[in-house]
Amino acid sequence: MILSVTEPSRAWRIEFYSDHRGRVPAYEFIEGLAPHEHAAALRALDLLARYGPRLSIPHARHIEGRLRELRAGPGRLFYFLHLGETFVILHGYRKKSQKASRQEAETAIRRMNDLLGE
Repeated sequence: MILSVTEPSRAWRIEFYSDHRGRVPAYEFIEGLAPHEHAAALRALDLLARYGPRLSIPHARHIEGRLRELRAGPGRLFYFLHLGETFVILHGYRKKSQKASRQEAETAIRRMNDLLGE
């Protein structure tokens, strides 16, 4: 699954992590959201595609290492910058507390390491 939005000076590409069985968990998470939450997730992805690494709080924030979190209403999407101008969306979850869930972040880190072959 690829979503691309072109900005006049730069094109940031968004891709979704796919596991060895061909499942795309973050995309499936977005598709399962209620309509207003789905729209918020698509808007957040559009902002990421438009502004790239310049996107910051309140829309995105650094978690650790290369891992970042995209805020989409109550939904959260973990992602990282991969191969120059491509972001990979690794994992999505519904926020339930003030801090990013360590368990959810670890899932995203495992997927990032899988993709990077680490």
